[in-house]
Amino acid sequence: MYKTKTKLRVRYAETDRMGYVYYGNYAMYFEVARVEAMKKIGMSYKELEDSGIMMPVLEYSIKYFKPAFYDDELIIETRIEENPGVRIRFDYDTYNQQNQKINSAFTTLVFVDVKSGKPRKAPVEFLNMLKKTNGT
Repeated sequence: MYKTKTKLRVRYAETDRMGYVYYGNYAMYFEVARVEAMKKIGMSYKELEDSGIMMPVLEYSIKYFKPAFYDDELIIETRIEENPGVRIRFDYDTYNQQNQKINSAFTTLVFVDVKSGKPRKAPVEFLNMLKKTNGT
């Protein structure tokens, strides 16, 4: 299992009239956490795309427990709990600065060959990098 943490601060524009983080912004937060997780593993999204592989989102699910507010520092714990094949699943738990879990979510992405548009297995190089790291 791979696990890492990403910190981000809620900007005013990301809140709604109630002062809560607008629910749709969490997809963007998870993308930030996912991109950072990939970099920490050793292969960036850009490197994958430059090698001819896209990773579109197939599935996204979230469960909310508490709201986040403007200027909160959020910590997103990102995990890869299963070995990727054609698909890769990222699990997320988001915590506020009081270490209260505010939501849990997951995204499933598919490795897709840019030229053919067809799903393909995860690159061997990426799998090897994932095996070498233990996530921090």
